[in-house]
Amino acid sequence: MEIKSKLWIEVNGKPAFGRGRRFLLEAIDRCGSINQAAKEIDISYRKAWGYIKAMEERLGFRLIERQTGGRNGGGAVLTEDAREFLIKYESLETGIQELVDERFSKIFKTNS
Repeated sequence: MEIKSKLWIEVNGKPAFGRGRRFLLEAIDRCGSINQAAKEIDISYRKAWGYIKAMEERLGFRLIERQTGGRNGGGAVLTEDAREFLIKYESLETGIQELVDERFSKIFKTNS
């Protein structure tokens, strides 16, 4: 038996960030492209773009530096603010999971 939990951040009651959006940013970081990242995590480019716009609006800072296509093609890279935010979010997520695991083990007397 194991416990699962989800963590997300809301701003004014609207989702701003969570695990799926984290996966999108990490894929953009790996791929250097919003389009390729969207394909990697199996969502449409339009949905990925919508997530990015909503995150930036709700969090209040830019996450992606974009370069439109052309002779050398376009691309996208994470801003330093986005990189710092990801580190903080991952730390929060890990800490929350440790607390949940500890509490679950204590209540259900499991050996983790």
